[in-house]
Amino acid sequence: MIKKALLAAVAIAGGWFAYKRLQADKAEQNLWAEATDPVPPSGGAH
Repeated sequence: MIKKALLAAVAIAGGWFAYKRLQADKAEQNLWAEATDPVPPSGGAH
């Protein structure tokens, strides 16, 4: 009984860490995409 509960807790914690890691990777990817996107023309402001 305790082994099953411990296994479930470890599985839940592992899933949570994997989710957080994916969120952090996605945020970093978005930041890099924004930083490396070409700047569009400003529309005639001289």
